[in-house]
Amino acid sequence: MAIQYVSDDAGNPTAVLVPITEWNSIAAKHEDVRVLMQESAQPRSKRKPSEFRGILDKEVAKQMMIDIEKDRNEWEKRF
Repeated sequence: MAIQYVSDDAGNPTAVLVPITEWNSIAAKHEDVRVLMQESAQPRSKRKPSEFRGILDKEVAKQMMIDIEKDRNEWEKRF
């Protein structure tokens, strides 16, 4: 299996799929990749949504809500 590139509808690359044998070879050569793999394998404690309060800037949150509303309206138009 070869490396595969995933792109969005506009043709912009969004991801890369690497065969596991090649990934293992890369991980064996690079300590930082091994550390990341070990960290991602460790269970994470569940956090309450209230712990995330205030993390987003108010302007970012406002823009996100505008985008969500826009997407919701587009969704409703289609159905």
